[in-house]
Amino acid sequence: MSKKVIVIGSGFAGLSAASFLAKAGWDVTVLEKHDQPGGRARQFKVDGFTFDMGPSWYWMPDVFERYFKQFGRLVSDYYQLIRLDPSYRIIWNDGPMDVPADYNAFRNLFDSIEPGSGDKLDHYIGEAAYKYQVGINKLVFKPGQSVTEFLDKDLVKGLFRLDVFNSIKEHVAKHFSNPKLKELMEFPVLFLGALPEDTPALYSLMNYADIKGGTWYPEKGMYQIVEAMYLLAVELGVKFKFEEEVISVNILDKYISSVIVNAKNESGLIQKEYFADVVVAGADYHHVETKILPQAYRSYSDAYWEKRVMAPGCLIYYVGLNKKLKGILHHTLFFDTSFAVHGTEIYKTKKWPTDPLFYVSAVSVTDPSAAPEGGENLFLLIPVAAGLKNDDEALRDYYFDLIVARMEKELGQTIKDSIVYKRSFSNSDFINDYHSFKGNAYGLANTLLQTAVLKPGIRSKKLKNLFYTGQLTVPGPGVPPSLISGEVVAGEVIKIFGENLS
Repeated sequence: MSKKVIVIGSGFAGLSAASFLAKAGWDVTVLEKHDQPGGRARQFKVDGFTFDMGPSWYWMPDVFERYFKQFGRLVSDYYQLIRLDPSYRIIWNDGPMDVPADYNAFRNLFDSIEPGSGDKLDHYIGEAAYKYQVGINKLVFKPGQSVTEFLDKDLVKGLFRLDVFNSIKEHVAKHFSNPKLKELMEFPVLFLGALPEDTPALYSLMNYADIKGGTWYPEKGMYQIVEAMYLLAVELGVKFKFEEEVISVNILDKYISSVIVNAKNESGLIQKEYFADVVVAGADYHHVETKILPQAYRSYSDAYWEKRVMAPGCLIYYVGLNKKLKGILHHTLFFDTSFAVHGTEIYKTKKWPTDPLFYVSAVSVTDPSAAPEGGENLFLLIPVAAGLKNDDEALRDYYFDLIVARMEKELGQTIKDSIVYKRSFSNSDFINDYHSFKGNAYGLANTLLQTAVLKPGIRSKKLKNLFYTGQLTVPGPGVPPSLISGEVVAGEVIKIFGENLS
């Protein structure tokens, strides 16, 4: 008989781990508290609108191709990709700038803003390409169990080229002096990790992913990735139990022997028990440790968790309009206020922003099926500090009015009088829906002291058959890293418990 593995949660990392373990011959069951797979990447439909609830940027298409290829599949077997051009628009305080998909056009844009910066961009992207290749092919696949994993000749040889000890802020400033160009190169880490001055220059690899890899859109929405991974998992024999939330475990001799869930049925909640040889937790790491495990079996103290530097939380609005907006792109970044002030409020003072940057995704520009005919589907996001409370309706309405007024001014069109659907989602919802630590949206910030072996471990220190995957462990936040995280943890399970299971 195959050994049984229970995977807690069906986000990207959980789906990935489940599929790799099923491929290796394990009997895999995924337990999911919601009524659909996807975790933070869920989808909902209402009044003719289809909203992706979480990730909205499709970068690093090579990572997705690599994922499906390992199962003998292609991305195109499941969904079609559309490359966006322009990739996105940035709204500065003196007007808009469209970021072209073509590299030569991008280079010319730099030269038009800062003469001579095109040559500097070539050098910068050349360095970023090296970091991307080494980072994606080597660093992110390390399980982070020991520093000896990094005694790799290519890693050691290229240590200084990887720029792990310099900040991306310093690195960008060596190449460019124009404030717009600096912010353009720094924005990926601001939204997904930490202040540029606290983020290793290694993460300029994100600029390579953006500029060379391109910005894409899966036809019919980001949820197509979830559906593809779910269908693949089912084809591999993975069993899914929806609306079943893990609440506790039974432990015998430092092994989890079974998992207890609250399951929904016609009469309400009932408890069910699932026996397991191994448990992989794709749910929030902190929640599993503090709410599911007995205190004696926690790997980390409350003090440890309080010292973690979190990536941002989000204040999100899902908005449906009964008209089309003129001149809007699929992705728009509003950088028309202070980049530095908002960044400081997210990571240092940790207060609700005074004058926030924000982001708008209008998927119906690319995909009319996301909205009723003649309508527009908008996803508005303000990055905020993790741990902020009191995100009541009054506060949400205040920020909504603030950013919509800025949109109306920029577009020269009214928006508020055309809203036919609106829903908000913020820190308290992340906690309620995903048990998210401090309501974070992305996971741990990518600081030097939270990299690789310095992240929460992929394997429990107290329970021999408990493993973790997802954004609070290696390799870090984002959709592509989550796919990789699931693969890495599956590899560790197979290595430790054996692949020959029959």
